[in-house]
Amino acid sequence: MTGDVVATGTTTTGTISDGDALYPVMPNIQMTTLPRPDQPATPPLLRETLGTVLRGLRGETGRTLRDVADSARVSPGYLSEIERGRKEASSELLASISSALDVSLGEILIRAALEVSPPGTFTEPVLAA
Repeated sequence: MTGDVVATGTTTTGTISDGDALYPVMPNIQMTTLPRPDQPATPPLLRETLGTVLRGLRGETGRTLRDVADSARVSPGYLSEIERGRKEASSELLASISSALDVSLGEILIRAALEVSPPGTFTEPVLAA
């Protein structure tokens, strides 16, 4: 079986090597591919992990998106984009958000490091008092 794509008239069809159509493909429709089970999963992006950590910290404190955004001096929409991993946060913005959450920037980065590290490769640091 091959992944050949054959153009026929106004539509395109995926085919098996013997020419049988598998599925019609509509023009101007973006197709996505699913990850193959035999290939390792790609690690999450840092922006996605930081967003997950920030959203988790906000949830732990019971604060609203608007409340944290106002304290950090950023729009709620932009903070939402950061929490969903859609936007990269600058170091200045991360510092402002960490201050708004009353958590150190180091704590945020440690939590993100724990999230992206494969199991057993990162031990939680012991911070001196």
